[in-house]
Amino acid sequence: MIHFTISAPERSLNTDGLHIGRSTDIKVVNSDIATGDDCISLGDGNKRVTIERVTCGPGHVISVGSLGRYTNEENVEGLFVRHSRIKNTQNGVRIKTWPSAPGAIRVTDVHFEDITMINVSNPIIIDQEYCPWNQCSKKTPSKIKISKITFKDIGGTSATKEGITLICSRGVPCENVLLSNVDLQFNGKPAAAKCANIKPIMQGKVPTCTP
Repeated sequence: MIHFTISAPERSLNTDGLHIGRSTDIKVVNSDIATGDDCISLGDGNKRVTIERVTCGPGHVISVGSLGRYTNEENVEGLFVRHSRIKNTQNGVRIKTWPSAPGAIRVTDVHFEDITMINVSNPIIIDQEYCPWNQCSKKTPSKIKISKITFKDIGGTSATKEGITLICSRGVPCENVLLSNVDLQFNGKPAAAKCANIKPIMQGKVPTCTP
């Protein structure tokens, strides 16, 4: 999919620009997406999906998930989001999984690289306690295993103090998550990073993770 435009009002509910699920060898290139929900959502079963030179905003996010809510879900692996621009969105790039849910798949080999954030509320997120509208309980941790994830060469402005939020499962903590050259500014100062159940690999200019 090359050179396409998707446009919906910012206040339009549940208007994902593009949803990709259980697909292999998909490319989304040189495109503009403006929505009231996710610009691009990547569901279970995806393999070797590339999103490149995409402009997202307004909207919510470029998101992997949500995952783990159902028992019949399939692994996610080999995703690349790179050379893209995210502007005036509620989130930036995100992986989200449900707690207290039966799904127990793997999310691995996922890379977010060379991305510019402009006034993005939550630029980088791993959220393994995703539980919208209190539809679940956080007492039982997510069973989704997240590993081999890269956030590299990501810069710009965060609309919130915490530019990086990595909340992994206490049952199956994240492994081999790399933060490399992440420079996000909030009100002219470096944005903070919040982490739980993860020991990220740090390279270059990256804020220190705090609990």
